[in-house]
Amino acid sequence: MDLNASSAEEVSVSSEVSTGSFGSPNGVRIGAVLPQTEIGNDLDDIRSYATGVHQIGYQHILAYDHVLSGSQEAHHPKLVNRYDEHSPFHEVFVLFGYLAAIVPEIELVTGVLILPQRQTALVAKQAATLDLLTAGKTRIGVGIGWNDIEYQGLGESFGNRGKRLEEQMDVLRTLWSDPIVSYAGTWHTIDHAGLAPMPVQRPIPLWIGGSADVAVRRAARLADGFFPNSGSQETYERIMGILRDELQRSGRDLATFGIEPRISVAGTSPDDWKRSWSWWRDQGATHLTINTMGGGFASVAQHLDALGEAWRTIDAT
Repeated sequence: MDLNASSAEEVSVSSEVSTGSFGSPNGVRIGAVLPQTEIGNDLDDIRSYATGVHQIGYQHILAYDHVLSGSQEAHHPKLVNRYDEHSPFHEVFVLFGYLAAIVPEIELVTGVLILPQRQTALVAKQAATLDLLTAGKTRIGVGIGWNDIEYQGLGESFGNRGKRLEEQMDVLRTLWSDPIVSYAGTWHTIDHAGLAPMPVQRPIPLWIGGSADVAVRRAARLADGFFPNSGSQETYERIMGILRDELQRSGRDLATFGIEPRISVAGTSPDDWKRSWSWWRDQGATHLTINTMGGGFASVAQHLDALGEAWRTIDAT
């Protein structure tokens, strides 16, 4: 494969990668983070990436969510080493509508949608439509975010976002489950109204992402699964301890709760991936995401080669 390839016509998946024959390594569903800030805005490249991911054997694509990109110059150091006004983040539901037509076999996952800065009923509608387009292969990961610049621009409160998220999750599940809804909450009022059409999944799976203790506890109480954000081994051990304790306190079973860690290829080796995955597998991980962002890859082909290597490594672990 030409690792300098940049256009869709030049991108193909090498024969040692594009087997799709591994199935689901160790019975775990493996996905890839869409490197949207690196592969850019060319639709051919986005399509080539998605089809390449599917050819390798990945079962879902996960996308990050940012509506507004703040200026580094104006907001430094808040945004340093994160993203700036030049970092492309596609509107996730619109993007997924496009991908649903290209790779209908792939589950599409928000990881995570910054829910409290969005209108809840509108998110319910968008996700329900996406669930129809994917024939029930939609998973909505949500979180509270960290960037008050976006909240300000979208006209939502930053300070109470955690509490609002909890009510939003309840509203989403209610709208996805019942054709006609009456709801009276602290921030939401629905008077005998509902979604049409309804989603395939009733309700759509709702996961939470984060690393703060409160996020872990919230996930254990309210979510169908949890995305532990990247951190140190010490952080992961703390997270899993809190998660187990809170699941037990809530009368829930870890065996039926989803856990999806993320392994980043940047600055790591296949041996690191093996060690990381072995630990997470022992913790009961049900899913895994491979992230190639930040790895210095200049083309779709390079991202796909890295994903292929990661797939083979995990499959052999």
